[in-house]
Amino acid sequence: MALMREDLENLTDDEDFLQLIEIEADNELRQRFRLSKETVELIIEEIKDEIVALEMSKNTALTPVEMVLVTLRFLATGSILQIIGDFNGIDKSTASRVISKVIRIIAQLGNQFINMPSTAEELQKVKQGFYAISRSPKCIGALDCTHIKIQSPGGNNPEIFRNRKEFFSFNVQSICDHNLKVQNIVCRWSGSSHDSTIFNNTRVRARIENGDFGNDSVLLGDSGYAVKNYLITLLRNPNSPAENVFNESQIRTRNPIDRFFGVFKRRFSVLALGIRLDINKVEAIVVACAVLHNIACQVGEPELEVDQDVEDAIQVANGVNLDDPPDIHIGFNMNNVARYNLITQYFQGLL
Repeated sequence: MALMREDLENLTDDEDFLQLIEIEADNELRQRFRLSKETVELIIEEIKDEIVALEMSKNTALTPVEMVLVTLRFLATGSILQIIGDFNGIDKSTASRVISKVIRIIAQLGNQFINMPSTAEELQKVKQGFYAISRSPKCIGALDCTHIKIQSPGGNNPEIFRNRKEFFSFNVQSICDHNLKVQNIVCRWSGSSHDSTIFNNTRVRARIENGDFGNDSVLLGDSGYAVKNYLITLLRNPNSPAENVFNESQIRTRNPIDRFFGVFKRRFSVLALGIRLDINKVEAIVVACAVLHNIACQVGEPELEVDQDVEDAIQVANGVNLDDPPDIHIGFNMNNVARYNLITQYFQGLL
């Protein structure tokens, strides 16, 4: 039985919501909202007070629960028109206002749900998780960027948002842990921005350089990043068995960030198919999706079935990141010393 507006109008508390969602099979609810009942309940619990506090909620026919479901449906489909079809009687402008308000409330939970490991216990747990993948030591996060498609932003210089695949986008940087949980996400840079430029201007780079995560912690990046003593990348031309073992280990250990982008965009199709709202709303949408993703990870949500349209969009976005890497194999500088010390002191011993 599908959730309809007439069923939602009189919901006032958690008990009413729990009674209603029991009507809907979990697989049907997950298909509609891309999240399980347990996750939807947790999201409602986290933000219902903030929604009630909104002055607009006093002047709308929509209940807080309905406002959340409208928003989740938008993130799952990317289409406000489809939302209107699901919830008869909701005007398109009302749906747009509701979505904007609720998304910003969810995004504000970023400080609660999106964090780099900080305590010694957290750092050790993440390092052990990455080590278990392919015996790569010291790793506290896998780093990469992906493109989130947007409509033409207009304005005086929209072309800065056009990427190498010739569509408009934000280039979004993420760091995830071994369980695909988002540790850091940055969505402020246009599609023409290089991955390394984004990283060099982020607070997380300054923090790791300042030793906030200890002196024995590294991030793993692809060859689009310049190697640093705290950012380890692949060797472009491995010449020894130890170097080959090192490269293989790095590829496998970095795999969670590629998996994360796939899971992220499959769950929230708006990120794969394109955000057709004002450019000023894009960052909040992406951060809100990251918050929801981490909540889903927290409750153990399974990965979703493949939607071919979404998969095609994911492949297009991933193909944008084929930037020419900096020449990191020439010049045995301090950063290369850090990488080669790791190879000779650790990976040589694995042979």
